[in-house]
Amino acid sequence: MDVSPPAAPLPLGAGAPTPGIALAGDPAQARSRFGLERPLPEGFVERLAATGVEVDVSPATLAEHSRDWWPIGLVWATEGEVPALAGAVARPTDVDGVVAVVNACAADGVPVTVTGGRSGVLGASVPLLGGVALDMCGLAGIGAVDATSGIVSVLPGTFGDVFEAELRAEHQLTVGHWPQSMALSTVGGWVACRGAGQFSTRYGKIEDLVVGLDVVLADGTLITTGGAPRAAQGPDLTQLFVGSEGTLGVIVGVHLRARPLPATEGRAAYTFDTLDAGLDVMRRTVQRGATPAVLRLYDAVEADRGFGTGDVALLLALDEGDPAIIEATLGVLDDEATAQGTTADVALVEKWMQRRNNVAELEDLVGKGFVVDTMEISGPWSVMAPLARDVVAALAAVPGTLAASTHQSHSYLDGGCLYFTFAGGVEPEQRTAYHQQAWAAATRAVLDGGGSLSHHHGIGIGRASFMADALGGGFDVLRAVKDALDPENLLNPGGLGLGPVPAEVDRAGGAA
Repeated sequence: MDVSPPAAPLPLGAGAPTPGIALAGDPAQARSRFGLERPLPEGFVERLAATGVEVDVSPATLAEHSRDWWPIGLVWATEGEVPALAGAVARPTDVDGVVAVVNACAADGVPVTVTGGRSGVLGASVPLLGGVALDMCGLAGIGAVDATSGIVSVLPGTFGDVFEAELRAEHQLTVGHWPQSMALSTVGGWVACRGAGQFSTRYGKIEDLVVGLDVVLADGTLITTGGAPRAAQGPDLTQLFVGSEGTLGVIVGVHLRARPLPATEGRAAYTFDTLDAGLDVMRRTVQRGATPAVLRLYDAVEADRGFGTGDVALLLALDEGDPAIIEATLGVLDDEATAQGTTADVALVEKWMQRRNNVAELEDLVGKGFVVDTMEISGPWSVMAPLARDVVAALAAVPGTLAASTHQSHSYLDGGCLYFTFAGGVEPEQRTAYHQQAWAAATRAVLDGGGSLSHHHGIGIGRASFMADALGGGFDVLRAVKDALDPENLLNPGGLGLGPVPAEVDRAGGAA
């Protein structure tokens, strides 16, 4: 165990959307893969521009705003295609502008899909039926800060690293939410997909950090949810919109819990003969009340690939905060870990820290013709070990799979998140079919094994075909809520399985 001052934050990114890969050829000539777009009504663009909001219909802009980091979408980009094409891009800079765009779309029956950093990996910001791509990046910056209560208000288009840097420098606070996509994603995107940060075992996922939201509904009504701690005022309406992926309303303000900057940091590393042994240590640790910010367990394949540790599972831990809390937390972990495993070089934690936000490898592998993707799910402790084995086996059994592996990246009192990585090498014309088959096989293994459909990447278009199966009778409740709030299905009509599912990604229906 090593205790020292916290590491310096990473340098700031671009503060603007970053494409996952360049579109092949002239972006202005990009083709729609699905071809489900509705034509815009005559005169609509002019009526939209009359609201005073900036409107862009240039073909290259439409193409870039019609895709995200969906890995199969990156493959299509190498072929000069985007999943779908927006008819117009609207760029409001304030809440009134958002209301004006939503009202204009409602009046003409035009779909509107919210976009931000466009860093999602399941097509959640893809305008499946065309219409307006509502670019929220113009609504950025920190608003009110209540340091006494630990509440910060921030606009949804604020990029994560910019938000955290300002919060630290100007207010000596942190929200503690640090996803791998920190420099690529926005605060609104975190909330919309129910995201998780790498320090979530200490700080919680985004749903644990949200105090309240400001939301524009499909009819242009502006509402505010939440605001008071642990209020018993009926169901928590804030959570209705957390994870709704733009299908129930447009998030225009986010109010988050923050806390003072941590004074100290502690690190530890261990190896185990089996993944099962490491999972047991994680469970025992958190169930004893110790919640280190980072508690990551890699199977032997991922551990050796990333850290050169050989045929062993690797557990990395990091905690930050009050020195007394860190000492107690890592003390519990050490007690459990050394009973079943062996201490490892704590420098491996620093190696992870230096690479934890690296996303360049995906573009490199896709550019070389491989199909690469990840799947994150959650489940109770009782099924973690068999799920890890069964899903990796299901992926490995798909013809064309070159590698399949797993790690556990988030731990809770009742369970955790398993994160699967797979890579395939098939002929170019078979890449879409391979991707679909791999996802179908793995998802079926997850649901049959007692896991959830998603832990923090959300649903988007990519997982839409499994939503009814995953939610059971609850899917009818979700649909009823959608019908009540957005009866014309204009808000992100491809999201959460509440709209059409393109045949190429209808994983519940078989191969492409």
